[in-house]
Amino acid sequence: MKRQMYTLLIVGGAALLTGCSTTPGMPAPSTNTYYEKPTPAKEQKFHDTMVKVAQSTQTDPNYNRMRLETPAEKEWFKNLMYRLWDRQITRNQFIAEGTAKYPNHKYEFRYIANAYQRY
Repeated sequence: MKRQMYTLLIVGGAALLTGCSTTPGMPAPSTNTYYEKPTPAKEQKFHDTMVKVAQSTQTDPNYNRMRLETPAEKEWFKNLMYRLWDRQITRNQFIAEGTAKYPNHKYEFRYIANAYQRY
């Protein structure tokens, strides 16, 4: 009996913790690369913010531009930034996914993650 109540408390407590981890109306951060595509209005807001972030990198002497040469690499990077901007992933998930593909650009992914919080 005590074991069942203890199990119930643990499961119930875990459910409460996970239930309080996201803000109502906000998508929960995902751990996969799927993302919810933007509406035209969101696309424009994201683009405006992305331009501000890109412009801010030009004034940072420590920022080294990543070589995104193929259309697939450019699309991957844009989708990753959109998922961060739209709060589909956390700042740490953004940095982890970025540095997994471009390990020599940890500074740049941190810079971008911080810049999105400013704009």
